[in-house]
Amino acid sequence: MIDRLLSIPLPVDREVIVVNDGSTDGTARELDAAPPVPGLLTIVHAPQNGGKGSAVRIGLTHARGTIIAIQDADLELDPVQLAGLVQPILDGDAEVVYGSRFLMGRPSGPWLSFAANRGLTAITNVLFGGRLTDMETCYKVMKAPVARGLHLQCNRFDIEPEITAKLLRQRHRIVERPVKFDPRSRANGKKIGWRDGFQAIAVLLKYRFR
Repeated sequence: MIDRLLSIPLPVDREVIVVNDGSTDGTARELDAAPPVPGLLTIVHAPQNGGKGSAVRIGLTHARGTIIAIQDADLELDPVQLAGLVQPILDGDAEVVYGSRFLMGRPSGPWLSFAANRGLTAITNVLFGGRLTDMETCYKVMKAPVARGLHLQCNRFDIEPEITAKLLRQRHRIVERPVKFDPRSRANGKKIGWRDGFQAIAVLLKYRFR
């Protein structure tokens, strides 16, 4: 993933911030052995595992650029698609762009995951008056001041509904663009489960009614 992020064509300068979320599987050793790329690559080791939301918040504190893009490390989403997601922001057509996995039809993967994603997106649209097709997408790209203005708090996968809920509460228009998606199985390390779906609903309700 790091090699891809450093080599793909982008319409702007880049910085890659890698957050090792307290892993114990040898990731830290591999990252420390990687050749340095001054000015382009920053590696941050969290002292203990905090979850995806924690990693995203850590990354935000180190970001220096004017546009923020979130990228998971598992290659379910090829980062070559980031150029198309950044372009509407550069053109002045959007402050926030989501890469939707459903605008090109139903992606491969378990039907239950597909149904859960569609259900959570529908709940989001009802609660916040949105018109999204993929609330849970990893590809959330936005101007840095918008990202920092969200004052994110969640630590785990509930970061996804928190970001979307706060964007819609603040009346930011979210532009969607289609992306291709190659899902992992649980045997390949996929960690999100049904409990995270209930937590997502709780977060949506919290930021709608509190």
